[in-house]
Amino acid sequence: MRGSRRVSVNALPVNVRSKRIYQPKSEDDGYRVLATRYWPRGVPKAAVDEYTTKTAPSRALLREFKHEGWSWQAYVPRYLEEMTSPEAMTEIARLAKLAESGTITLMCICEDEGRCHRSLLKRLILQAAEEREK
Repeated sequence: MRGSRRVSVNALPVNVRSKRIYQPKSEDDGYRVLATRYWPRGVPKAAVDEYTTKTAPSRALLREFKHEGWSWQAYVPRYLEEMTSPEAMTEIARLAKLAESGTITLMCICEDEGRCHRSLLKRLILQAAEEREK
């Protein structure tokens, strides 16, 4: 591609990062994307470059997971199913394209990244990038 900087899919895992919104901002963050259903308390709008609810779990799913005691194993397939909606898929593809030209950092309020939708979202973005390469 002449005139544009295209990153190989192999470099994308480095370009898609994840962190908690309450962690200090870093120059390594690149484009900061807050993907939550609700805006986090005490966080100024200037803390992120973009806010999206399209890739966040639904209110119902959040309630079931956070307040009704659903396990992570029950949560994951429901979240992944929600991300098959056309609106979510379009947003995931857009984020994958964005990651091709630079670093993006996915953020939300969860303390444990291993039990947070942002880890699943990162995987979906990487899969979408692989599809774009085909």
